[in-house]
Amino acid sequence: MILNYRMPETHYYQVPGDCSVCSGSQYVERVRCERCSTATEGRFTLGWPAALSQAQREFARVFLECRGKIKDVEQALGISYPTVIARLDEVVVAITGRPAPPRPAARRSEILDDLAAGKIDVDQAAKLLEESAE
Repeated sequence: MILNYRMPETHYYQVPGDCSVCSGSQYVERVRCERCSTATEGRFTLGWPAALSQAQREFARVFLECRGKIKDVEQALGISYPTVIARLDEVVVAITGRPAPPRPAARRSEILDDLAAGKIDVDQAAKLLEESAE
């Protein structure tokens, strides 16, 4: 006989990534099944999301919802292409602990397209073009 018992709806808090006292990393000691209430104890890692700040987790969620399409992330968050790339680099650094690889120069055509679409102004375009030439 299979029981389809469901625990009553309760509010769940986000597991904090860092200790509120010393900022050290944390682990979970107990997990419990929602359906049957069986508990398992041990030292469970919070995984890679615990290495991210709240803002980085939100960015990663949007990035995944957009299936990695940078243009869609730009539109969803209202930020520019270089900002999306910079935030993505921050997430990768937080997850891997390694410095970001040198970012490839922004392509000239993308910068000019953004300028033509009004996403950036002439001064921003000039600065990006100058940076991409380096």
